[in-house]
Amino acid sequence: MAASTTTARTTHDVLIIGAGFAGLYAVHKFRDQLGLDVLAFDAAGDVGGTWYWNRYPGARVDIESVHYSYSFDEDLQQEWHWTEKFCAQPEILSYLGHVADRFDLRRSIRFNTRVTGLTWDDDAAEWELRTDRGGVHRAKYVISGAGTLSVPKKPEFPGVEDFRGEVYLTGNWPHDEPSFEGRRVGIIGVGSSGIQAISELAKTAGHLTVFQRTPNYATPIGNEPTDPAEEAANKAGYRRIREASRNHFLGVPYTDVQPSALAVSAEERRRVFDDRWNRGGFRLFIDAFGDILFDKAANDTAADYIRDRIRERVHDPATAELLCPTDYPYGTKRPPLETDYYEAYNRDDVELVDVKANPVAEITPRGVRLADGTEHELDCLVLATGFDACTGPLLAMNIVGRDGLALTEHWADGPQTYLGLMSAGFPNLFMITGPQSPSVLYNMPLAIEDHVDFAADAIAHLRQSTLDVIEPEADAERAWVEHTNELAQATLLPTSPTSWYMGANIPGKPRRVLVYLGGAPAYRAKCAEIVHNGYQGFRLTGSAALVTA
Repeated sequence: MAASTTTARTTHDVLIIGAGFAGLYAVHKFRDQLGLDVLAFDAAGDVGGTWYWNRYPGARVDIESVHYSYSFDEDLQQEWHWTEKFCAQPEILSYLGHVADRFDLRRSIRFNTRVTGLTWDDDAAEWELRTDRGGVHRAKYVISGAGTLSVPKKPEFPGVEDFRGEVYLTGNWPHDEPSFEGRRVGIIGVGSSGIQAISELAKTAGHLTVFQRTPNYATPIGNEPTDPAEEAANKAGYRRIREASRNHFLGVPYTDVQPSALAVSAEERRRVFDDRWNRGGFRLFIDAFGDILFDKAANDTAADYIRDRIRERVHDPATAELLCPTDYPYGTKRPPLETDYYEAYNRDDVELVDVKANPVAEITPRGVRLADGTEHELDCLVLATGFDACTGPLLAMNIVGRDGLALTEHWADGPQTYLGLMSAGFPNLFMITGPQSPSVLYNMPLAIEDHVDFAADAIAHLRQSTLDVIEPEADAERAWVEHTNELAQATLLPTSPTSWYMGANIPGKPRRVLVYLGGAPAYRAKCAEIVHNGYQGFRLTGSAALVTA
């Protein structure tokens, strides 16, 4: 149903984009704690952000539930009960709904409203925000909680619109759960979303055809029901858990990492890998050996181990080899976590098709045709083809800063930010978990709280100082971009030919590291140092509008 339009014009202190983890906390922070007049917008029909849209079969968080939650309110921490170690999409959506109810956040959010333009008015020192409902809204400050994985990658296969069956996008899944019982289902993509969906689709589809271009190093998630005794202990020690999490590279309190995979015997290395594999989650990636992401020889030991485990689980040797990655190091793409993924390929009704050797030529009315002319007839097609990560959500909003400078122009060669939080030429615009911040290599709820708190403290400081504009200096921005690039070059990350960490999954997208690889503790220390030094690298000013007032 098309959204109705309105010509409403309003003015506020803060405009907030998004109603996921970032947008909800921002509404609470600026409205309830700072007492400011705020208005938020979301294209969805309710709260949830990425968890509103990504409701495909098997959708599940890859950070333990106890950590993937807000830390800002002790009563909230104590009252919420997670039913699983790694919660599924419906439970996360229920949690965010509970937060919205508990803090009465929905009254400050306009749903079914997409931001179509954001323009800085230098004379008034305000942002003007436009929506698809025709509304025009102005505010001194804008907080973008548009997310990092909220713009699905556009299908790159010709003919999708001609397919006679149903086409489903994992990043925009229908609310009425479709039935795949007895149907011929095809899925393109074996990233995190695809792997989760394949495990579930295999259970119900009459026949499932998986079109794989690049296999992934998927490892067990180790999910299980919440243990009551463990939950009680966690709630009793939440303050300690959060402190340890914020002082860990990934934002989870893992403590067993050893220095080097090359400094121990093969037997000890195998023992460590087995232990982390069996314990599940990101432990194999981040809590085994500290040099896996930095030393190719160390990385090879982990990659070889995972390939051996895949061969153990997949009965057909040829299929097992197709599922074994060989052309990029482990961890240079976000490592997917799985449950019974490899076992799906042992079923007679699941077929793996290698579309790297024989690419998809087109989607036909009847199914998928490959380069050699082979056509796979399907009733349903699922596209699990990923996201235009980190930069896509911001560039989609048609942001224009000082002197008519479009963000698309400023970022033509890749994102340019200071702290992954603000960009020169775009005053008073805070990009929560933006590109070149730890974001997707950190525990998102904690990263979001850090960024929203930074923005709130900066705005409070401006108001106390009778100032109203904050903007990064161009030199500080250039130095930060150089710093993030240097950190990336010290790792194996740039060697992956298709990693969305580098923007390499989107045709034509500039290849530049999208995440800060120094770790969250170093990042948080740098932010604290900058604030301590009077917001070093930022220019804080009073606008002409403020002087006139």
